[in-house]
Amino acid sequence: MPDRLHTEWLAPSTDDAAPFILLHGFTQTLHAWGPFADHLADHRADHRADRRGVLGVDLPGHGDSTEVEVDLAGTAELLAASIPPGIVVGYSMGGRVALHLTLRHPEVVTGLVLLSTTAGIDDADDRAERRADDERLADHIETVGVDTFLVEWLARPLFAGLDPDRAGLDARRANTAAGLASSLRLCGTGTQTPLWDELPRITCPTLVVVGARDPKFRSLGERLCHSIGAHAALTVIADAGHNAPLERPAETATAIAAHIERW
Repeated sequence: MPDRLHTEWLAPSTDDAAPFILLHGFTQTLHAWGPFADHLADHRADHRADRRGVLGVDLPGHGDSTEVEVDLAGTAELLAASIPPGIVVGYSMGGRVALHLTLRHPEVVTGLVLLSTTAGIDDADDRAERRADDERLADHIETVGVDTFLVEWLARPLFAGLDPDRAGLDARRANTAAGLASSLRLCGTGTQTPLWDELPRITCPTLVVVGARDPKFRSLGERLCHSIGAHAALTVIADAGHNAPLERPAETATAIAAHIERW
C-alpha cells in the first residue's frame, strides 16, 4: 500500500501564503477542476499579482492514486502525509474527506472550505440502504466500464446545470472501473459513520459553499455551519447547482478568496 497520495501543483505560488489543497469529487481527478483552480490562484482581494499556490490531490481510486484502496479514515492518514499545511478545499466526496482530515489532523488544515458537502447520513437504515445502492453501482461500473458509466453518471439530475464542456470528461476518463468501484465500496456516503456530533471540535476558519439551485445541500450546508459553530460561515453561489466550482468557476473562486482574505 502506498504511503502517500499522488499530488501535483496546479498553480505555483508567488508568495508564502498557505496553499489551497483541492480534494475532488467522485469520478474526478486533480485535473478535473478546470478554470476554477486558476481563478482561485489568481484572485486576491486587492488584485495584486501574487498567486497563492494550488495543489491538487488524486484521492484513492482516482487518477494516479487509482490503485490505492483505503477507507475514509485511511484516506485522511495518507492525505496528512502527502500535503503541506494549507487551506483544504473539498468538493462533495472530497468534502467528506476534508472533514475526516480536519478532525484527525488539524495541524495540516489552516482553513477549511466545504463545497456541496455532508457530514454523513444520520439514520442507520438509510445509511445501510445507501451502502447497498453504492455496492450495486460499483458492480455496474465493473460491468459496463468507465466510458459508459460516465455518460450515465453525468446524466443524473445532480449534474443538470453542468455544461458538458465544463464537466472535465477527459480527466474523468483517466479513471478505471476497478478504482471507481473501490472508491464507492470504501469511501461512499453509506460507509461513513456520521460526523455531525464531532464537528464542534473543528476550530479552524471554515467556509461552507453551496449552489442556490441545490436545496438539499443548502440545507446540509446550514447544518454544517450550525454544528461547527461561530467560526463557520455559509456562502451561496447564485445560479449554481451541486457543481458550483465547475458551473460558476469564477464566481465560486471569487467568493472563496474574498472570504479567506478576512481570515
